[in-house]
Amino acid sequence: MKFASFNHDGSSRWGMVVGDEIVDLTDLSGHATLRAALAAGDLGRFASGAANAPRLALDKVSLMPVISDAEKVLCIGTNYASHLAETGREAPAYPLVFTRFADTQVGHGQPIVVPRESEQLDYEGEIAVIIGKEGRRIAAENAYDHVAGYSIYNDGSVRDWQWHTHQFTPGKNFPGTGGFGPWLVTPDEVGDPRQMRLVTRLNGQVMQESVLSDLVYDVPALVAYCSSFTTLRPGDVIVTGTTGGVGAFRNPKIWMKPGDVVEVEVSGIGTLRNPVVADNS
Repeated sequence: MKFASFNHDGSSRWGMVVGDEIVDLTDLSGHATLRAALAAGDLGRFASGAANAPRLALDKVSLMPVISDAEKVLCIGTNYASHLAETGREAPAYPLVFTRFADTQVGHGQPIVVPRESEQLDYEGEIAVIIGKEGRRIAAENAYDHVAGYSIYNDGSVRDWQWHTHQFTPGKNFPGTGGFGPWLVTPDEVGDPRQMRLVTRLNGQVMQESVLSDLVYDVPALVAYCSSFTTLRPGDVIVTGTTGGVGAFRNPKIWMKPGDVVEVEVSGIGTLRNPVVADNS
């Protein structure tokens, strides 16, 4: 099953994606957001009432970040062997964790924004893990029991601001730089997550390509580690890291600029597509 957050006629809603339609489950479920529905239990029980819910054409709604009101967005740095190789770094002794603010995210089809403060906006195609069951100190062997599904992330990074200090926070939190979508896909549709293939394209040119099995710390390890220092709750997001091929380590360097279109495609999920615009605020 696929679930998405969307805006229709100025109202924020959520529902189940079926073909080229979205079944609006907001009123039927009694939950205003997808995060609230996740916290209430199995999404499947809400989907079972889809026959009695209104349907909308996907091209008539505006898709929002999958979890637009996430309590925690935990991002993992340098977590693919190929990305470690291009940076010249050794594998970290522990996962490198930083945070992104939920209000810096944009949905599928919405513009990623190049800030006025920098021209060094880089793409980072990633796979996002969405938590469905609360847990603290989750054992790795039980980690998948806590996963509601997977989505796609473009962790747009303002590199010069990221590298002002050893703390990544400023460069990872400019408004409108984190693409998240188009939807959540449940684990039964994804299959073995280690075989998911990720491809990032900039203006149609392949920039990144890898499989999830190239991760240094895999999904169970990340769930176990993150749940050791914080309680993971339904709707929390773990963004698993990017693979090699980012613009910052190319020669010459490649930055996203207004007029570009960036796409991140993940097998079993779909494609997250965002145009790139200038900050006119």
